[in-house]
Amino acid sequence: MKDSPTAFGSTYVEELKLSDVEWQQRAERCSGDNSAGYLAIDGGQPCGIVACFLNPEELATAHLASMWVAPPYRRQGVGQLLLRTVFEWVEAHHVSKLFLMVTSNNDRAIRFYEHLGFMKTGNTEPYPNNPALFEYEMVRFFKDIEGR
Repeated sequence: MKDSPTAFGSTYVEELKLSDVEWQQRAERCSGDNSAGYLAIDGGQPCGIVACFLNPEELATAHLASMWVAPPYRRQGVGQLLLRTVFEWVEAHHVSKLFLMVTSNNDRAIRFYEHLGFMKTGNTEPYPNNPALFEYEMVRFFKDIEGR
């Protein structure tokens, strides 16, 4: 969060305030029937993270909640590996649409997501930590259980 502060909906300072119990609860939420979280680890060193969850109101829709790759591992295929793992999870859960939000000034991430089949929906939201920025909503479509 220090190296890419506008890539997250929270701040490093806010995350430091979380207790060990709160971190444990977050981890548990990322490993249930309706959510998944994955870590990329290289030689015992964490180098990436991704998390997603099903929309409880529409189970055929999922949301990418977190995506981060450590700076030395960027452009090395770690992000693609993490997202392809999410894609497998999404397909196993019969999801037809995977949504994410990306900060408007993060051109590199936007291009990365587009390369992996995401497109802007036209929806935007204010970025919570900087009123000069906003977030683009992006979506990637998958075949639903009827094969459409």
